[in-house]
This record gives sequence, C-alpha cells and structure tokens, in this order.
Amino acid sequence: MPIQAIGHIVLKVRDLDRAAAFYRDVLGIKEVMRYRGAMAFFSFGTNHHDIGLLQVGGQAPSPAADAVGLYHLALKVGDSLDELRAWKQRLEQHGVPLTGMSDHGVSQSLYLADPDGNEIELFVDADPALWKDDLAAVMTVRPLKL
Repeated sequence: MPIQAIGHIVLKVRDLDRAAAFYRDVLGIKEVMRYRGAMAFFSFGTNHHDIGLLQVGGQAPSPAADAVGLYHLALKVGDSLDELRAWKQRLEQHGVPLTGMSDHGVSQSLYLADPDGNEIELFVDADPALWKDDLAAVMTVRPLKL
C-alpha cells in the first residue's frame, strides 16, 4: 500500500496572529479556518488545508541547529526564473530577508525564514528531463544569481 502524497504540514509558532499574517499576507496562502484560538489552517486551493500553524506560546524555545526535526518547508512557486524573480521582489517589498539562493540544477530556490525561524524554500522546477534518468542530478548546489 503506497503512500500517495503529503497531506499537510503543521508548524509550531509562538504568536499565531503574527505567523498567520506572514503566511497569508506575505506568502499569499489563503487562510481557511481558525480553531480554538490556537490553530490556523491554510490552503493552496485544492485541499481543505495544506499548512497548519499551532500556537505554542511566546516563551517557546527555538530548536537547536543540530536538533532533530524539520529542516525546511519547500513551496513550489512556478516553473520559470521570472516567477522566482517576482517572488524575490515580493519578499523585498515585505522586508523579508533572504537567507540564501541556490541553483540545484533540477530547481532554483530562494530561502527565507518565517517569523519563528522556520526555514522556507520557495522554488521553481527545471525541466524534469534533467533528473528523470539521472537521480544524482538532485545533488547539485550552486549559487543562484537572479
């Protein structure tokens, strides 16, 4: 019985309103519901929810850099560098600093952090022919210049 897809992800946040504003207003993901003042749910439009945010309180510690846990959340924003450039400009307009930009060969990516430090990768895919017959192509990391 194969698993078919990732259903959704839930991220822990300190301040639900602050985090929800980021995912809704900066990333443009539709907020679809709040639950008991402690959770917010967001949808890309095809699922009931794709991302959930769970408020854990303002004093919650950040995980150590070498701790086990989520490394980053990757969100596909298109298939062209022009779309990625538009996202870079949007982030700049919202005052969101980039933590990195990478050309992975199979995709090109912008890296940033949400208000709680959860790392987010915004990426565009390259032609799948680049990796379909050579899965080692996924191991490419070069600087990206936009």
